[in-house]
Amino acid sequence: MTGKDIRLSRLFSRGRAVIVAADHGEFDGPIPGMIDLPSVLRDGINPEVDGVLLSPGMITHCGGIFTRRGGPLAVVRANWSSVYAFHWGYNDAATVPAISIEDAVARGADLVLLSLTLRSGSEERDARNVEVFCGLANQAHRLGVPVVGEFFPAHCSELTPEQMHDHVYSGARIIAELGADLVKTFYTHRFGDVTAACPIPILALGAAKTPTQLEALQLAEREVRDGARGVVFGRNALQVADPKRFQSALCAVVRDGVSAGDAAAQFELT
Repeated sequence: MTGKDIRLSRLFSRGRAVIVAADHGEFDGPIPGMIDLPSVLRDGINPEVDGVLLSPGMITHCGGIFTRRGGPLAVVRANWSSVYAFHWGYNDAATVPAISIEDAVARGADLVLLSLTLRSGSEERDARNVEVFCGLANQAHRLGVPVVGEFFPAHCSELTPEQMHDHVYSGARIIAELGADLVKTFYTHRFGDVTAACPIPILALGAAKTPTQLEALQLAEREVRDGARGVVFGRNALQVADPKRFQSALCAVVRDGVSAGDAAAQFELT
């Protein structure tokens, strides 16, 4: 058994994986619900959660959540892309390494997340994005670190549901072909086709904040129904009145197959 096998086994040790994303500050700066991130994570991460996604610099400030016995795995985002800088009007997906995998491991990373955007409008930029992705992925595999490949389409807010599905359907498979061990991507209206065509586990993201916690749980319910091996929720898991309570409900839906309505009722969420 390799180091990569051990880390992946830990991520899925309780069945489907639940990861909380808290790396938004790398692109947005401070946002509501994540202003004092060390305090937010110290007080707002449920012990049932399998992993927490952080930016490279914040693992130094928030590392205490990973030190307790049975604590979550540290997932570190290792490249930076302008596709996430929506508030600056950027969307062309210029991508650069943010940290070497060796340095990420030295800071405590158990897994690394690498984003990839294709069809950015520039063949040269797409090729550079693949170069960055593969270079970091190869570093990770030499060190026995699993790679979560995040496929994120350019100009995603402008895509129709069918266009989004087309991007995700091909992108998830391309990321697998390039050597990722897991995929993190959007849920689509034909997500079962995406999971069926991808040979590695797919983690579905929570995307934008939903109006209610019930709707977030319903999204997770659809994602696992259609083949997701887990979820990565950020705003929906932290920008709520009681993050730990919501995360318990999310774990019940994702791992135990509890319906969204029953989980919301059990944990008194609306």
